[in-house]
Amino acid sequence: MAPDNELTHAWVHGLAAARRCPTPVEVPWGLRVDVGRGRESVRHVLLRTDERSVRAAAAAADRPYARIKGFVEPEAALGLLGPAWERNADELMMTTVLRREEVRLPAGYTAEVERGNGVAYARLLTPDGEFAAGGHTGVHGALAVFDRIETDGAHRRRGLGSAVMRLLTDAALDAGAETAALGATEEGRALYASLGWELRGLMAGFVRRT
Repeated sequence: MAPDNELTHAWVHGLAAARRCPTPVEVPWGLRVDVGRGRESVRHVLLRTDERSVRAAAAAADRPYARIKGFVEPEAALGLLGPAWERNADELMMTTVLRREEVRLPAGYTAEVERGNGVAYARLLTPDGEFAAGGHTGVHGALAVFDRIETDGAHRRRGLGSAVMRLLTDAALDAGAETAALGATEEGRALYASLGWELRGLMAGFVRRT
């Protein structure tokens, strides 16, 4: 079952905050975020998934590398979007109730957390001060959105990802959040599930080629 629109709405706002994007704009089919970074110009998130809404989103997202995401059946939606579109970057929506847990770091690693205006960036550093793992969170209301959780390949399987998640949890709770959501890759799903996150649905992703 796909998440309800209230959760999706809060997730889009929290994600925009975590990525320091402009505030999402209400549009007839959902929300638009003017990303304007790299190869992503604009992102539309579908809160309405009827045929008319999907086609309207495709017509409005007329820039190269515009993206559309939504809890839709991927192949059916692709048929409505048209030949300029292709599948890209599906995400698994996962949620959890936030709870504080002790943050344990392997010997030699140190943690830094930057906070401000409901946004936090946590990173773990090696004894030489090099990046080992990190992640971001943005809070919208009572929901925290976790984003860009990553561990450097040379430092995996040491519990660093779990430590980053717990650091971000503390920051989110301090900012007033009670629950959290994230868009996971299939690769990251196991880590989040081991920390008590639950799968809510597949958010299909599409990108405009031209």
